[in-house]
Amino acid sequence: MSKEYVSKTNGGYRLTGTRVSLDSVVYAWHNGLSPESIVDDFPVLTLEQVHGALAFYLAHQDEIDEYLRLGEAEYEVLRQKHIEQLRTTKPQLYEKLMAHKQRGAEPAMTSKSD
Repeated sequence: MSKEYVSKTNGGYRLTGTRVSLDSVVYAWHNGLSPESIVDDFPVLTLEQVHGALAFYLAHQDEIDEYLRLGEAEYEVLRQKHIEQLRTTKPQLYEKLMAHKQRGAEPAMTSKSD
């Protein structure tokens, strides 16, 4: 008897009976989290559900990886559109955000020891 751990809904994938996306579990696993750690991060899930979701991912890896790539590309298009809208409608805020981002990217100053 087999269980269905992942359901396709509205163009996305969810762990059956939950609101947790397959994306969340796969990205966590790709970032090095163990199934046990994923359960810690998503207490609504059981260890069985996480293993079932990962088994589903591995059985459909090409399809799911393509789905994730498309989602990332769509996110990037929307992000760029939002940045451009911010730049044109609120240039002062845009400049402040960009200055803050650049400061965060600069290496930290080191102090010399006496």
